[in-house]
Amino acid sequence: MRHTNNTQKRQASAVFPYRKLWVLLISCIIACNLHAQKEKLPDSRYSADEINTLLSRLNTDFPGMEKVKAAADRPEEAIKELLTFYRNGGAGKHPLDKNDRSKSRGSYATEKEIESADNALKHILTGQGAYPPFYRGEDIDWLTNPVPDNEWIWQLNRMGFWIDMGKTYWHTGDEKYAGEWVAQLLHWTRKNPNDKAHAVAWRSIEAGIRGNFWTTLFQYFIDSPAFTEEALTAFLNSCYDHASYLMGKYTVRSNWALIEAAGMAYIAITFPQFKDAEKWRTEAFRRFNEEISLQVYPDGFQHELSMGYHTGCISLFMVAYDLAKLNGIEGVLPENYLRIIEKMCEVPMKICLPDGTSTGFGDDWRGRPGQYKNRFLHWAKLFDRRDFLFLGTDGNEGEAPAQTAFALPQSGMYSMRSGWDTGAVFLALKCGPDGGWHCQPDNGTFVLYAGGRNLMPDAGCYVYSGDPEGREWFRQTKVHKTLTLDNKNSRYRPKQLYWSPGDGLDILVVENGSYENLRHRRSVFFVDKTYFVFVDEAIGSATGQLDLHFQFAPGDAVFDENRYVVRSAFDEGWNVSVKANPLKGMKLIREEGQSAPAYQMKEACPAFAYRIDKKTPESVRFITVVMPYSGTKAPDVSVKLLENTESSMSLKVKAGNRTRKIGYSF
Repeated sequence: MRHTNNTQKRQASAVFPYRKLWVLLISCIIACNLHAQKEKLPDSRYSADEINTLLSRLNTDFPGMEKVKAAADRPEEAIKELLTFYRNGGAGKHPLDKNDRSKSRGSYATEKEIESADNALKHILTGQGAYPPFYRGEDIDWLTNPVPDNEWIWQLNRMGFWIDMGKTYWHTGDEKYAGEWVAQLLHWTRKNPNDKAHAVAWRSIEAGIRGNFWTTLFQYFIDSPAFTEEALTAFLNSCYDHASYLMGKYTVRSNWALIEAAGMAYIAITFPQFKDAEKWRTEAFRRFNEEISLQVYPDGFQHELSMGYHTGCISLFMVAYDLAKLNGIEGVLPENYLRIIEKMCEVPMKICLPDGTSTGFGDDWRGRPGQYKNRFLHWAKLFDRRDFLFLGTDGNEGEAPAQTAFALPQSGMYSMRSGWDTGAVFLALKCGPDGGWHCQPDNGTFVLYAGGRNLMPDAGCYVYSGDPEGREWFRQTKVHKTLTLDNKNSRYRPKQLYWSPGDGLDILVVENGSYENLRHRRSVFFVDKTYFVFVDEAIGSATGQLDLHFQFAPGDAVFDENRYVVRSAFDEGWNVSVKANPLKGMKLIREEGQSAPAYQMKEACPAFAYRIDKKTPESVRFITVVMPYSGTKAPDVSVKLLENTESSMSLKVKAGNRTRKIGYSF
């Protein structure tokens, strides 16, 4: 029976599905303001006390600062000399060189970045990018949230649109971007002191990101006439305040820790003239050294077990390396630092789908095909890796990785594939430890891809805040491809029992102590690089309702309750069939299914479970065949259990005219 759901088309943000209406509303607000006399941002002139505060924070004995020191009793003159010092190259070496501005005219900013910069001129500012930008008033409101999602206001105070203004300034040479940026800088620093009333602007993650962004903005705008002595005073005082604040914030074993350290390192290295710069720099690199050992498993995966945060942490660890190398202080990092990063760079190669999209496990989104190509090209050069070069050039250069199956045992990530082309059959499975807030209780879950299509995607996470029911729905164990007891969320109790990749058969056996007195053991056989046999065992004395859950990609599905078969129903390309061996009392149950391919975006999808009531302490065993195939008719595969003990299993599988025996013993 064909199951059709008309809501399966991609849904835009649940909060703001009608973006055009918001654009119209914003335009009306702007139009109304044009009828009134336009006010400038409130005056932000800094006092002599604030200039003296800045001068007291500087080491005027620093080489090149002689004129600043000589004018110490004339604060305004000293600031003029300080501005000249920085315009003449007094800042430390930064990945962005202000002298490259002349080479950037007409070829630096994208259309999207220019649009963002032009919006910023009108105070139409972007927070979390899944939502539209909002007009924030002539007297910019930095603290009030226009949407029921804290991510918007937090990300507003990261000022990504300021980077767009800087890039557009270099692209066009138009001073209006520099002038407006300076006005907004003065306004933000005046309006947002670091106190409880402004805590929304002063989380340590935002402060760390600003430490990074602001040193880049310094390179963009330092040579503009708009960057006055007043702007320099406000800017440097705020940088000092940021670094001092970050010095006292250390979110151990988190990506926040790296962001905090990076912000401190950027400020310390860009402005070594600060009296405390050496202290900040030493502490920042100490944290990087500490965190690379705390956060990265020996198999290379960052411990939050989310690919987006993993690759973000690669970039943050590289910040420390690049800054140290650029400034000739590589000795602040341990010898194995870069080798650990190289191991991290292998993870997307091993775990991501053949088209380059992500598994979507935990707080992650699939992204776009080929999203890692530029990264692999960079890593290929950095580490002299021909397998990275292969992935970065779509196989036109380099060499394909030697393996097609990978186990990351400490993080509990596994993958099997038929080859390295984008049409390969591919499965990634997760059975790992608790990765914290960005992780989900979904051990045993998997994604399946074949023929260029993600046939069985992960549910994803949908949203962080503002819609707690939405976030909690996507975190449920029962909306992932794994086993539940009474549809309750499972625990993290992972164990790898057996791993044996081979030319014609890959075997994985993992176990999770999902519930009190109930273990879920999942054995996966990748047969002939073509299809998968799953054996799921509920082991233990616990009783209750057992459900073995599966979800397909958005689209139609055909259900055959009598044969315990469900298949996708795409008219073209590849499909997938899931077929379970009959068990006494087992039912095929249709469930609610959703998949979130991007933040604030979700799609309905076919979902189902094989259900049985476990009434005795004896184990229950499900056997299913997961068959990806091209076309509309699934090949017929049958499985018979020959032997099963605590440490061994033997099966007979028949696919067409081919019969073979598969199994393991450990």
